[in-house]
Amino acid sequence: MPEHGKKYLDSVKQIDKDTVYKLDEAIGLLKKTNFVKFDPTIELHFRLGIDPRHADQQIRTTAVLPHGTGKIVRILVFTQGEGDILARQAGADFVGSDDLIKQIEGGWMDFDVAIATPEQMGKVGKLGKVLGRRGLMPNPKSGTIAQPNDLPRVIQEVRRGKVEFRNDKTGLVHVGVGKLSFSEEQIKENVVSLIDSVIRNKPAGAKGTYVRSITLTSTMGPGIHLDVNPVLAEVGS
Repeated sequence: MPEHGKKYLDSVKQIDKDTVYKLDEAIGLLKKTNFVKFDPTIELHFRLGIDPRHADQQIRTTAVLPHGTGKIVRILVFTQGEGDILARQAGADFVGSDDLIKQIEGGWMDFDVAIATPEQMGKVGKLGKVLGRRGLMPNPKSGTIAQPNDLPRVIQEVRRGKVEFRNDKTGLVHVGVGKLSFSEEQIKENVVSLIDSVIRNKPAGAKGTYVRSITLTSTMGPGIHLDVNPVLAEVGS
């Protein structure tokens, strides 16, 4: 493995690896230990008490972050007729049907979220291999398949900071929850909202302790372990 640089090692010294931190303390440390010159993404990493080999112990859902992700999101909508008009009025960046499918088949991928109306899925399905491996395939679990009259709401949720997350094959969940340039209060509200969504969407088959650990980190920064019980109590308060 490559050796860490001096700046990273200096930031790690400010964190006690054997200590679990209250959320406010962790956010303060996140700001204090940053050493990069760009605006890093803040991430939450969960270790959950689930067995991903079982269908009833998997988590795949969404959350709307109160202060967004800090990223400009380019939204594409597969639709026609009334849906085309509504999607454009709601501010979608790209709207169409066969024309967009042809562009994507030709290698164009300059969008971040794809939404589709149900009647379009028969056409969009042939893009499964291309969109699926990038996590862009419209899916009812992620709320990205919507009736035409529901497109404005879905588009606005994505604009406001809707994030999709799912567990990996080891039972971990990794989610971006904003930018380090956000205020500490904004970061806290986004983190609490995301944790609340993870709790509310506990898989039916999960047994024992559900949230085993939560780590807060930023791009290239050290991980900060949260004191789980006080955080969960704060979310539920």
